[in-house]
Amino acid sequence: MGIAEKLLNIQQELKAPKSQRNDFGNFSYRSCEDILEAVKPLLKANNCVLTISDELVNIGERYYIKATATLSSVEEMGGIISNSAYAREPAEKKGADLSQITGACSSYARKHALNGLFCIDDQKDADTTNNGKKDAKATKTQIKRLKELYTDIPAMLDYYKLEKLEDMAKETAEGLIVAKERLNEKGAN
Repeated sequence: MGIAEKLLNIQQELKAPKSQRNDFGNFSYRSCEDILEAVKPLLKANNCVLTISDELVNIGERYYIKATATLSSVEEMGGIISNSAYAREPAEKKGADLSQITGACSSYARKHALNGLFCIDDQKDADTTNNGKKDAKATKTQIKRLKELYTDIPAMLDYYKLEKLEDMAKETAEGLIVAKERLNEKGAN
């Protein structure tokens, strides 16, 4: 069995529920650790190894963490499939420890590299948590708060493939707000 078929098997069998809960934002999410715990038995069953690496990359005037998730077949020489994702450190580091900021970026990039490799749609459950309001958009309060917390809104819009902040999903906006506030809280302690 080739690496592509093994990846297909893993993608079909992988169940990584959103077992983490954000009570402040009233939503559930999955972490990088949740994905890794769920995939380990499938790696063994398909005789594969998963590695994740980080690289600091300079793009323009900014630094990004590039995380690469690589699935390798134990049996097939050269049987490798990889996926990469990027996360950027904020321009301002208000009270946050530099290692915490880098660590948060690494975790975010790794989670999204795994999402891409294993076809995990992080937006999948957003509609079901909106109480029937399909595609609920960010509120004016959320948009205002995003502008206060984040310095590079154009990069955010580009990442989420949006024309303007008003097009962002309510759940996504809330997740970004909560994540940034928690990061700022941790940095203040």
